[in-house]
Amino acid sequence: MVSPYAGLPGGVAVSHLSVYDWPAADGLCGGTPHMHLTCSEGYVVTAGRGAVQTLTAAGFAHTPLEPGTVAWFTPGTIHRLVNEDGALRIVVLMQNSGLPEAGDAVLTLPPAHLTDPDTYAAATAIPADAPEEEQERVARARRDLAVQGYLRLREEPEELAAFHEAAAALVRHRLDAWRTRWERGAAAAAAATGRQLDRLAAGDAGHLAEAVVQSEVPSAYGKFGMCGRLDVYRTDRPQGILPSVLPPS
Repeated sequence: MVSPYAGLPGGVAVSHLSVYDWPAADGLCGGTPHMHLTCSEGYVVTAGRGAVQTLTAAGFAHTPLEPGTVAWFTPGTIHRLVNEDGALRIVVLMQNSGLPEAGDAVLTLPPAHLTDPDTYAAATAIPADAPEEEQERVARARRDLAVQGYLRLREEPEELAAFHEAAAALVRHRLDAWRTRWERGAAAAAAATGRQLDRLAAGDAGHLAEAVVQSEVPSAYGKFGMCGRLDVYRTDRPQGILPSVLPPS
């Protein structure tokens, strides 16, 4: 018997985001502009007001955010969250079992920082064992650097293709691991639905007896993310491991 897919519906993941209220060089408060290469991402706004600024090959857009707004975008969308009242809170929905927070992101740093993975990591890595004050300093410095590169891309859109190419080169060494996550997540969820449809078409309702119920609490609280402080959930455990609740690590 093949175990039922046990992850969140469709292989998505969620996190709770409190958007940074740090002012940037252009006077706007908010997060770090970046782009995902293989994942769509969605926002469900629960509190506060702000916007998501986006930049694609089609141009720049400004989408207002307020409680009740649902907004989403596809891979290749450079996005920057703006916190207008200091209270912007969002539930983030992510494809591929949380891959956007597990590597599928490239910050819009100036070109000199995008030349190779080591150079990029030196400008973006937040030391996990450092005091919180140092983590905040690094997170804010990389945000400011990414805003610098983002504003340049807005002013010089002809450089967008070069940024896309540099981003793809930076993540190429991670693609095998990303494929494994997709196979265990979204691909497995879709395949499970196919098997269920086949069984129902054959008059077999046996999979209904395999139902499971799960819940989780965040595995980490207040992490310094790209766009703000994050409460995150584990979404990458192997199939077949079905705890009712995962305690904070």
